[in-house]
Amino acid sequence: MQIYMPTNVYSEDNCVMNHRKELAALGKKALIVTGKHSSRINGSLEDVEKALQEENIPFILFDSIEENPSIETVMEAGELGKREQVDFVVGIGGGSPMDAAKAIALMIANPAMDESILYKNEKLPALPVAEVPTTAGTGSEVTPYAILTIHARKTKQSISHKIYPDLALIDSRYLKTAGLDTLVDTAVDALAHLLESYLNTNANSYNRMYSEKGLSLFAEIREELLSCRRQGEKPAQTLSDRVFGTLMQLAATAGMAITHTGTSLPHGLSYTLTYEMQVPHGKAVGIFLPGFLKYYQNKDEVQFVLDQMGFASVEDFTEYLDELLGKVEIPEGLWIEDVKSIMANKAKLKNYPFEMDKTTLYAFRR
Repeated sequence: MQIYMPTNVYSEDNCVMNHRKELAALGKKALIVTGKHSSRINGSLEDVEKALQEENIPFILFDSIEENPSIETVMEAGELGKREQVDFVVGIGGGSPMDAAKAIALMIANPAMDESILYKNEKLPALPVAEVPTTAGTGSEVTPYAILTIHARKTKQSISHKIYPDLALIDSRYLKTAGLDTLVDTAVDALAHLLESYLNTNANSYNRMYSEKGLSLFAEIREELLSCRRQGEKPAQTLSDRVFGTLMQLAATAGMAITHTGTSLPHGLSYTLTYEMQVPHGKAVGIFLPGFLKYYQNKDEVQFVLDQMGFASVEDFTEYLDELLGKVEIPEGLWIEDVKSIMANKAKLKNYPFEMDKTTLYAFRR
């Protein structure tokens, strides 16, 4: 068994300012990577800029990261970083900016190479990376993964290089401006990480400690999330500081779990829905979690994770997700192609501990 968690993680209010010296120690000039809006609204961008200014660290801003970042955007940001001669990268936002920050750090550190290196199994250096999460889902602040959209193949895939952030600065206050859909979808993404890591070919007792803790955290807040959905109110109006803090802890813990196992079938199936139907990532993954549990062959392990979440059965879990997420109708032709794609994806199939056939996988759709 092995466990490896090299990221230095801080989680507290005013985290960025409190640990600005650790942030500044990563280099002499920073590239800040974020999206266009949310980091300005929730105050995270202002915090990072102020922290760097107080430590006399110059920086350049790239704020054009889209949802589900593309290789093209990574290359554009990488070129900016090379021109500006930055020597570390700060990702601010949800999984998209944080994943992109890792890939950008790789491209800047290898200036003579083109985008083909992103998916080559070569050992290459990357610039130091700091991550400031503003959603509670991907756990990218603690994982080595960087998932990019590949338009040529109409899908998403993690780059071949494992790039752990050097520093993660987690402040749950940034969640308070998030919309309800974002909060719910990202929480379900974290839940999927926990389930797919526990029920995984690569699982061992060490990584399962992360999953067990994360599932118990989800159990603590699942009714508050559902109540918020039923009332249709803004999370900041109905959720306590404790819930926001638990959500951030949930995401990071789930990230630590998948760091050691990778994801499994629900994530693999979700990418087609995200690309072709623009279904948000967490919702797309959540659609397949009931099927994943229903057809998983070790029923004792399935019951264990259900118990950890506080559900009596797969049926109870399914009803909960249906109300929390809503249902998505997947066109028959698209679903057939999705199943066909996963059956040809050895990387995703190998993380499933049992043999999977096309008929069973086809039944994952609800």
